[in-house]
Amino acid sequence: MDTKDAIQLAGVYCNSKTTYSRFVTREVQIGDIPMGGDNPIRIQSMTTVDTMDTVGSIEQTIRMVDAGCEYVRITAPSIKEAENLALIKKGLLARGYRVPLVADIHFTPNAAEVAARVIEKVRINPGNYADKKKFDQIDYTDSAYQAELDRIYKKFAPLVKICQEYGTAMRIGTNHGSLSDRIMSRYGDTPEGMVESALEFMRICEDLNFYNLVVSMKSSNPQVMVRAYRLLVEKMVAENMNYPLHLGVTEAGEGEDGRIKSAVGIGTLLEDGLGDTVRVSLTEEPEKEAPVAIALVNRYSRRKQASEQETSREIINIAGHTNTTAYEAQEVNAFIGGSLVPRVVVDISAENLKDPFILQAVGYRYDAINDKYHMGDQSVDFVYLADKLPSFTLPGNLKVIYDYQTWLLLEDKANKHPLYQLAEFQAAEIKDASLNLVCIKNSDLLGDSFAAFQPDKTIVFILETDELHGMADQRQFFNNLQTLGIANPVIIKRSYAAADFSGPVGDMMHPEEPISKIQLYAATDLGALLVDGLGSGVWIDSPATPMDKLASIAFGILQATRSRISKTEYISCPSCGRTLFDLQETTQMIRSRTSHLKGLKIGIMGCIVNGPGEMADADYGYVGAGPDKITLYRGKEVVKKNVSATNALDELIDIIKNDGLWIDEADSLTAS
Repeated sequence: MDTKDAIQLAGVYCNSKTTYSRFVTREVQIGDIPMGGDNPIRIQSMTTVDTMDTVGSIEQTIRMVDAGCEYVRITAPSIKEAENLALIKKGLLARGYRVPLVADIHFTPNAAEVAARVIEKVRINPGNYADKKKFDQIDYTDSAYQAELDRIYKKFAPLVKICQEYGTAMRIGTNHGSLSDRIMSRYGDTPEGMVESALEFMRICEDLNFYNLVVSMKSSNPQVMVRAYRLLVEKMVAENMNYPLHLGVTEAGEGEDGRIKSAVGIGTLLEDGLGDTVRVSLTEEPEKEAPVAIALVNRYSRRKQASEQETSREIINIAGHTNTTAYEAQEVNAFIGGSLVPRVVVDISAENLKDPFILQAVGYRYDAINDKYHMGDQSVDFVYLADKLPSFTLPGNLKVIYDYQTWLLLEDKANKHPLYQLAEFQAAEIKDASLNLVCIKNSDLLGDSFAAFQPDKTIVFILETDELHGMADQRQFFNNLQTLGIANPVIIKRSYAAADFSGPVGDMMHPEEPISKIQLYAATDLGALLVDGLGSGVWIDSPATPMDKLASIAFGILQATRSRISKTEYISCPSCGRTLFDLQETTQMIRSRTSHLKGLKIGIMGCIVNGPGEMADADYGYVGAGPDKITLYRGKEVVKKNVSATNALDELIDIIKNDGLWIDEADSLTAS
């Protein structure tokens, strides 16, 4: 699916009002906690200890429930683990915990059939439940393809009947990286293939009159994930289905990167009103996942409450419809718009403007001895100074934004550009010859100040919003510009006050809660536009957040949306009972030696289930093959098998070096 298709589907699920509303799904009973329908968006996670460690599984499950999990998933790679789920459930009940358990199944239908008799839900992966994945390209005739579907029906039907008999729910969970050879051969590595993979199994369930289903479309690439879910809903509606949606980004990673990537994917869909349960996949302890999911979900329960208490306002829609073509901005000043990467703006007006070392926080390291600045891959493009004048010389390639009245008084205007309010721009007699930044809201398009507006090729819009459903409002702005025939670049600005990060105890995440929340909120608000190709720049305004964090979050959002690559990307799975090494420790070790390899994608997978398929678009892979054994990949190709874990990272680096993609860390900085 290309950007045009993504924009079209975005329009289908964009709420027309500022009130938040959810796509209505059927209710599915999962133990004592139903999902879908009018129920709240549910929170879940997955254990990381060995499923055969009964006591360890019980203790970890309790920690997860206490952290906010309403369902707990446990891997069952074989019959013995599936049978042990009964002991885990018994131990939890003895401790007073009735949390529904979900068996995670890959490759083993017999384990699924055992698990379905003892716990509340089973998750099967249609890519490997009854199919194989050897990366073979097969040319199927229609009759041969139907014969494969008949084979799957016979292999899958027993599980469906067991679920019917025992009242067990089922999740049909497609993963982008584990599409079967059959699906890949007919549909390719596409959202269409992901959706059809699930629909084949959903149709079998309906043919057998089984409807206690939940569906997911996961990917480590938020853009693919968002498109697949939107397409799934479109297809479900066409086939008169409305099953609850389980949202998640696979292998999101850890720390800030993991939170931002998760929020871009999950938050975008929540903004569109999609999603009935959320699992945030972090390479951290599972009890740290639930608070992140809660912070994402609670934003929408509060939005729903707020919208019910205020008069609903229509989002301005000049055309009365949604355009189906991507917004293509013209280039301004050979610096922003067009095919150029989105730019980053950070407000430094409140900093000590007598000290050049403050710029290190936004990517410019000052060398006092040689009086020069060193840039990195995450050096911001604009700084906003409002009406403040620094007492030191700024880097020559850093553009500076001043309020218009201050800019007018500058003697040296080189690389310095004015910021106007809309009416101020209309009245201005002196303007910058190369670049003028104009603050605007979607609602301004129907105001008097815009009525006589004459856009020229020097204008860049700074798009703001004060709507409750701000992402929909800003998304509609791009549609309205297209209707008006305007193609100027747009920098998306979102503002967050300290009060935006407050909340009840259930929102608590860790001691750095406000920083974590702005990671999630900004990644949702800005990422939801960027994944659809909207926006030539980002500006996160948050006086309560340190400017180094604002810069880092902005670049993280651009990286997660694949709109500007500025660092190494790690596609690392969360641990589970199948994991063959310490994922957190290993991820940190690999990151410590490769984090300077800009643009490289490295997959770090605990076992073969999350192996070459799950890291579908990684350049290199580090995959557990057995105790103390690692298999190294180049893309989907095995390069070295069963390497000792002691030497595996060195050997991975040697592969990267032999491919000519290694650079020394010192060479990743440039002088300005």
